[in-house]
Amino acid sequence: MSNVTAEPVLVRSDKAIVGVAVVLCVVSGMAHYGGWNDIVAFLVSAGAVAVLASLVGRGVEQLGDRFGPGATGVLQSALGNLPELFISIFALKQGLDAVVRSALVGSILANLLLVLGLAFIAGGLKHGTQQLGSERARTISVLMLVSVVAMLIPSLAHWVHSPAAPHERAFSTIVSVILIGLFVLSLPFSLRKEANAGTPSHTEPPRWPIWLAIGTLAVAGTLAAFVSDWFVTALQPAMDSLDISQAFAGLVIVAIAGNAVENVVGVQLAFKGNSEYAFSVVLNSPLQISLVLARVLVLISVIFGLGSLTLVFSPLLVAALLAAVVLAAFISFDGESTWLEGTTLVALYAIIATAFWWG
Repeated sequence: MSNVTAEPVLVRSDKAIVGVAVVLCVVSGMAHYGGWNDIVAFLVSAGAVAVLASLVGRGVEQLGDRFGPGATGVLQSALGNLPELFISIFALKQGLDAVVRSALVGSILANLLLVLGLAFIAGGLKHGTQQLGSERARTISVLMLVSVVAMLIPSLAHWVHSPAAPHERAFSTIVSVILIGLFVLSLPFSLRKEANAGTPSHTEPPRWPIWLAIGTLAVAGTLAAFVSDWFVTALQPAMDSLDISQAFAGLVIVAIAGNAVENVVGVQLAFKGNSEYAFSVVLNSPLQISLVLARVLVLISVIFGLGSLTLVFSPLLVAALLAAVVLAAFISFDGESTWLEGTTLVALYAIIATAFWWG
C-alpha cells in the first residue's frame, strides 16, 4: 500500500485510452441515433466496446493487489455482464425468449472455451505452465459444473415428458431461487484472499487510488452496456446482409461482443503472467451468468410478465454446455494450465460454433 500515491497518477497510455474511449462512445451514439449506415454503426460500436474493455482492464489491474483475485474477478465480472443483462431485458420485452436463451448459453460457452483458452495460450506461450490457485480453481469448477447441471435438469424433464414437464415455468423459477442462494453462499469464499496468494509477479505497483479504480470500472462498465446495445442493434441488419443465421449470430457473435470485457482483460492478465487473476476474471463471468444472470432473467420474466423465459434448452445446446464445462473443469482442476490445454478449449469452441453456422 505504500506504493499507492495520494493523488491520481495517469500515465500517457491511460490518458490515450480514456480519450479514444470518449471519442468512440460519442461517435457510436451519433451513429445509433443519427441513422447512419448499419455497417459503419456496427464497426464504430465494436471499436468502442473493445476500447472500453481495455479501460476496464486498467481498473482491474489497479484493484488486483488490494483485494485479491477472487474479489477482483467478482467485481469485474459483475460489471462485464451488464451488456448481457440490458440486452436480454430488451429482448424479453420484444418476446425474443429463444434469442435470450441462445445468448445466455453462448456467453457461457465463449468464456469457458474461447476466452479461457486464449488466456491459457497467451500466458502459456510466454510464461510456460501457469498456476491458477488450486483451491480456488477447484471451487469455481465445482460451482460451474453444479450450475450448468442445474440448467440441464429442467430440459431433461421436458424431453422425457416427466410429471414436472407441464410445470416448467414454476420449476425454472424454483431452480433460479435455489441457485441465486447458492451464489450468495459462495461469495465469502470468492471474496477472501488466499493465505499464500501474495503479490502476483509481473505486476507493477498500483498507480491509482481505490476511488479512481472503482470509478473507472463503474463508468466503463455502464458505458459498455449502452454501447453493446447499440452494437447489437446495428449487428442484426449487418448479419442479414452477410446471410449469417440468427442462431449463429446470437450464440456466437452477440455472445462474444457482450463479453468483450472478459475477452480483453482475461487475455491481458494471462499474458502479463497474472494467471490466477486471469482465471478468476474469466470464469467468474460464466459462473455469474449461470448462477445469477440467467436466474434473475427468469424471475424478471415471471414477475413483470416479459415473455415466458424458462430453463428449457434444445438438446444440441445442452450437449454443448455439458461438454464445455466438463472439459474446462478437467483442465483446470489440478490448478495449472498450459498453452496446449488452451488450444483444446479453443478447438472445441470452433467445433461448437460450426455446428450452429447453418442455424
